[in-house]
This record gives sequence, structure tokens and C-alpha cells, in this order.
Amino acid sequence: MIEPKDVSAVILAGGLGSRLAEETSVRPKPLVEVGGRPIIWHIMKIFSGFGVRNFVICLGYKGHMIKEYFANYFLYQSDVTIDIGGKMTFHTVQAEPWSVTLIDTGEHTMTGGRIRRVGAYLPLDRPFFMTYGDGVSDVPIDKLLAFHLAHGRKATVTAVRPRARFGALDLNGSEVTGFREKLDTEG
Repeated sequence: MIEPKDVSAVILAGGLGSRLAEETSVRPKPLVEVGGRPIIWHIMKIFSGFGVRNFVICLGYKGHMIKEYFANYFLYQSDVTIDIGGKMTFHTVQAEPWSVTLIDTGEHTMTGGRIRRVGAYLPLDRPFFMTYGDGVSDVPIDKLLAFHLAHGRKATVTAVRPRARFGALDLNGSEVTGFREKLDTEG
């Protein structure tokens, strides 16, 4: 039986993040901080809480910053002695036991192209998870995998229906024919 620990998570981290322009002009959206940690860290913590330890990150826009983040992560999470001659001794390590593969998939590559470009880094004999670099959710990863395996499909998609914030217009072409208040059950 395949378990979450046997499956990799692909994270699409290459988009421009235009809706967060004030933040993403200086860093890629997955590195925007929430609660003092980058969004991508929160995503990975969610997956690792279910046993997923292998991550493949599809880089694009400002991908070098994500590489720098992970290149320094272990160092920043450790007590270390540095011999300026080139030797480092790590003492207490607080870093998670993750394997992170960082692949430059192109700055303008679309979703399917990014996944195709990281295919060589994914085992052919098992499924993989895929999420976006801002895909923080409370999906039970173990149950999602079990559902996917039970149904024998090539892909399983999770989605949310956002709560309605406003009423809705009824239109006939460009003519407004009615207005419906949002329902109490919609938010």
C-alpha cells in the first residue's frame, strides 16, 4: 500500500504573483511571509505532517531566491561551528528531514510544462501530489491519497468553493433583470 511517505509533493513556485504585487516585486510569492515564515514552508509543513518528505519545487520567477532560501535553511536552523578554512560542524539541528529538489522550469512556462519538466525527478511507479506555491489548505493528505488510490484514476483534483461575499446580478445580455442577495449559507 502506498502511503504519503512514499509520495513526492510537487510545488509550482514559478508564477509572477501579480495579485500581491507590493510583495512579489521583491520576492516570489512562495517566499511571502505569513506568521514569520514563507508560504512555501507552511505548505511543506502541512504535507510533512502527513509523512511527505520529498518535495520537487518548480522554479520560475525569482527562482534563485527560493534556491537561496533552501540552500541556507539547514544552516539557519542549526547551531554550527565554522572553521574559516572550509569545515563546518553542525551541532543542534532544528531543520525538518526534507529532501528538496529545485528545478528551473522557466519563467514563462505554464502549469503543464512545469510538471513535464520535473517528470524526471518523480518516480514512475507511484502518484505524486501537486499544489501551487500559495496552496495552503487543510486537506487531509492521507485521505486524499487513499481516495485517489481507491478510484484508480490518473489524477484527483481538490477544489474549494469560495464563500460568496456579495449578491449576484441576473443578466440578459447587458441588461440587469434582477438581483439576488447572497444566501446566509454562502458566507
